[in-house]
Amino acid sequence: MRTRFSAEFVLGHEAGQHVLIRNGDVVYEDSRIVYVGPDYEGPADESFDLGRSLITPGLIDLDALTDIDHLLIDSWASADRVNGLQWSEDYFRNRRTDVFTAQERQTIRKYALVQLALHGVTTYMPIASEIHSAWAESFEELAEMAETSRQIGLRGYLGPAYRSGVNVVRPDGKRDVAFDEEQGRTGLADAVRFLDHAEELADPLVNGVLLPCRIETLTADLLRATAAIAHERHALVRLHCLQGATERELLQRWYGLTPLQLLQQTGLIRERLLIPHGIFVDRNPLVDGDDRGDLQTLADARVTIIHCPLTSLRYGMALDSFAAFRDAGINLCLGTDSFPPDLIRGMDTGVQLAKLIDGKLDAAPAEHYFEAATVGGARALDRPDLGKLEVGAQADLVAFALDDIRDGVIDDPIRTLLLSGTARQATHSVVAGRLVMRDGRIPGIDVQALKDEAQRLFTTMRDAYSDRDTERRTPGQLFPPAFPYARDRAPAVPRDRERAGSHG
Repeated sequence: MRTRFSAEFVLGHEAGQHVLIRNGDVVYEDSRIVYVGPDYEGPADESFDLGRSLITPGLIDLDALTDIDHLLIDSWASADRVNGLQWSEDYFRNRRTDVFTAQERQTIRKYALVQLALHGVTTYMPIASEIHSAWAESFEELAEMAETSRQIGLRGYLGPAYRSGVNVVRPDGKRDVAFDEEQGRTGLADAVRFLDHAEELADPLVNGVLLPCRIETLTADLLRATAAIAHERHALVRLHCLQGATERELLQRWYGLTPLQLLQQTGLIRERLLIPHGIFVDRNPLVDGDDRGDLQTLADARVTIIHCPLTSLRYGMALDSFAAFRDAGINLCLGTDSFPPDLIRGMDTGVQLAKLIDGKLDAAPAEHYFEAATVGGARALDRPDLGKLEVGAQADLVAFALDDIRDGVIDDPIRTLLLSGTARQATHSVVAGRLVMRDGRIPGIDVQALKDEAQRLFTTMRDAYSDRDTERRTPGQLFPPAFPYARDRAPAVPRDRERAGSHG
């Protein structure tokens, strides 16, 4: 079957770079693109004429939240409440449990995957919080999620997250990591089992990868074992690292090493490694403040940095800097890491932050960020057939409407989308030739029912923090509203009674 998409603007790809095409067409047959350009005159079984829209390659999100959003309640924590968002040591040793049932976890996954599809993401690598699980993720959980992902039609790079430790708060209020090494070994075995499962499925939309958790929650032995399996299976590895002061402090206390030095010692840096965030490198003022070789180390090892500008900013951090990493030859791609999974807002945030950090308006122009969201992600996955609209590439595309007066006037459609728009303007998306979103809807999905159930599950997650808090504070104490609800205040005294009382 041959399908044609037409729009006022198409982001094609020629001679190794993205190019804008006015009044362009994208035509695909089965899962491959057969034509990109203006004035297509051949046959088509189905046509979509989208008018004032921008058709781009499908967006690639390699740190995509597939959970209930915790940023809503933990990105603004004050110093007196921040420890209440971690596990207490007592909870780890005596009371840890799953907050959700297995079925509820699958509902959460479905909700998050629908969010990705609605925001124009076509290829993703998941990230889920383990704070509300008894430990991390199981093989069974990811196998079910893979089925949900296949039903929706997204391309996933999947595997159960695993760890041998968890961040805790000690009774004295200090941060530490509590370890259960047997759980780490079990988690790695489940991850290998999923690699086998993905191969057996033989579905190009389900790809097995290794997804260990944060570097400080893995023992050196588990890091070495991960490196060995990655080498043996030629598997991609994504490891959250270089993302915080606590991580760096703990590793230096335990091993006398920086995070990068630990990656080198365990052999993991030599594998196909993706690192989300990458903020705490030597050039960052919060570390050394000058370049002592970290960027060159990352570039030489062909490490990919998954940049999450919007989420990083919400936690008060920023990459220092996008241009410096790019100039060093480090591959940059993008992730969202929280809700909304809006890479358009993320790109705009990154462009503006770069101006502040590097002190010039063109520090990281829109086109560099759009490349990161498309071909940068494709390079990270070693998939030259993704991230671009050209003949022979995978038929992955997304269309963004630009016809609302609130979008303003259009000079360049890419800059207009980033400066005036959001990914909520995505109207259509295609993955490997399958129409995933049509007119802003995902076929077969009852969005209202999913939204209602997600709200219930969010409340369950929020309430469960009390049991983990070292001080056992209530949800209302841990997460007060921005302003008090009127019914929570003491009743106001009517003015006439107030005056009468003053004379009584």
